[in-house]
Amino acid sequence: MKAFILAAGLGERLRPLTDHKPKALVKVAGMTMLERTIRNLASSGFRSFVVNVHYYGEQIIDFLAEHDNFGYDIKISDERDLLRDTGGALKHAAPLLKGEGKFLIHNVDVVTNLDMPWFVGRSLVSDADATLLVSDRDTKRYLLFDDNDLLVGWTNVATGEVKTPFKGLCVDACNKKAFSGIHVFSNGMLSLMPSWPEKFSVIDFYLELCRSYKIEAVEYPSFQMKDLGTPDAVAGFKEF
Repeated sequence: MKAFILAAGLGERLRPLTDHKPKALVKVAGMTMLERTIRNLASSGFRSFVVNVHYYGEQIIDFLAEHDNFGYDIKISDERDLLRDTGGALKHAAPLLKGEGKFLIHNVDVVTNLDMPWFVGRSLVSDADATLLVSDRDTKRYLLFDDNDLLVGWTNVATGEVKTPFKGLCVDACNKKAFSGIHVFSNGMLSLMPSWPEKFSVIDFYLELCRSYKIEAVEYPSFQMKDLGTPDAVAGFKEF
């Protein structure tokens, strides 16, 4: 299975650490986020990667070349002309991702205690079109799932905003889960993206399709996650 590492973001929450470098190259406990993500996934059996780049993208390209891709097959999805958001990133990288039934998507600034082979195994035996790793973590924005763990909507509990293709959806009857930024995506879903714009959120894509396609939630027991999106999170990072 291939892994698509989302590394193109501007890293605005990480400033000043990202004033002159991309967040993927910010060091956390002596190792860049990108290397940490690659090595963690490689330890779970991944050998083929696609990495998208935008902000200071040439630094990421040079970094990987200097380290000989850490010995793995790594392709670059170049977004230096336009930052496409998570859904647009998938659409743009489709030629590099096609060829297997499913592939993993992983944010570069997320570290977890997830047993990745367990998660991948769950996704491969499922007939779902996408499998999203979720948890009960406190946040303002939640994905909404029905009693069969299938996506039905999204809500911002701070503003009361709700997005759903299901008319009359009762939010209080749904299971509210926080998304981890880790999911498994079916290659068949890529064929649905050509009509979408160059820039869009993968969450909006999921919400548009969840009426007709199976977007499922999976929870890992005793899940822990660290979002390395701020200087304080980087400075205070400790291994699980």
